[in-house]
Amino acid sequence: MAGYLGLGLVLLGLGIGQYWLQVRPVPSPPQITMAADIYPVGEGWILHRRVSEPRATVVVMHGLLENPLYFTRYYDDPELELIMIGATGYQLPVTSADRPEAPWDLPPAGTPGTIAADAQLLNLALEHLPGTRNVRVHGHSRGGAVILQAASERPDLFSQVEVILEAPVLPQGQPYRPSSAISRLLLPSLHLLWQRRPDMLLEQPIWGPLDDPDKRELIRAMPFNPRSSALLLTNVRDLLGWMDSSSTEIYRHVQRGAILVPGRDRVLNSAAMLDSAHQAENLQIVEVPEGSHFVLLDNPESIPPLRNP
Repeated sequence: MAGYLGLGLVLLGLGIGQYWLQVRPVPSPPQITMAADIYPVGEGWILHRRVSEPRATVVVMHGLLENPLYFTRYYDDPELELIMIGATGYQLPVTSADRPEAPWDLPPAGTPGTIAADAQLLNLALEHLPGTRNVRVHGHSRGGAVILQAASERPDLFSQVEVILEAPVLPQGQPYRPSSAISRLLLPSLHLLWQRRPDMLLEQPIWGPLDDPDKRELIRAMPFNPRSSALLLTNVRDLLGWMDSSSTEIYRHVQRGAILVPGRDRVLNSAAMLDSAHQAENLQIVEVPEGSHFVLLDNPESIPPLRNP
């Protein structure tokens, strides 16, 4: 009896420890000051960098573990109106004195950390904020899935929109390496260790070239972007489920744009990405043979230029 009691106490302790690892608040990432309107929407964010006479509007959706600053250097043209989506359950890397009243009624809250919840945010921004008719929606990695999901729910909003799906999570796609139950079990512990040593994974081939100091800083911020390890686990499970369950029929809701497929992606399976992309009849495929998962940072010349109004 004593043995069973001891085993029970050990298992209880392990369970409590695992729960603590998952729900423990993550320290805030460094913030930058930006002249932008900030709209909190449930557990997500919409940031709006206004310009007086924009020539085009760009709406961006970041990927897993990232934040909206992934896009700001590329889209720094002062004539561009930039609308940035901060994923549900993620921390805000930007501070601003501008917190205007939102021009919309809040929608029903989705489950934080899911592609569906972030698609809801994207559609809210796309419906109410663009100041031009020349609109591009650019998503990286998981952000590509968010765009496709958003378009399937509100195809009317995407009828005149150009989409850029960069190294994207796609229907019937696959991770670079299969995700196991053990790896997901260990994820909260790795997440905690990564926060304590932000450089510990910096030299892994998953990142591609690391000569760019801005890219290195974006990677160092990654373990601090999700508010908890539980949220990160939700991200991973939902992303894998979305790839498996989504049909390539979803592509019919986007009318023009491009899918960028890097040949040296070490996050997602490039061959599966390319197979799926070939089902998107309305989109151009741009192969980047030497590209890593981070095409915008490593091969910005591969991104199709914005069309003129």
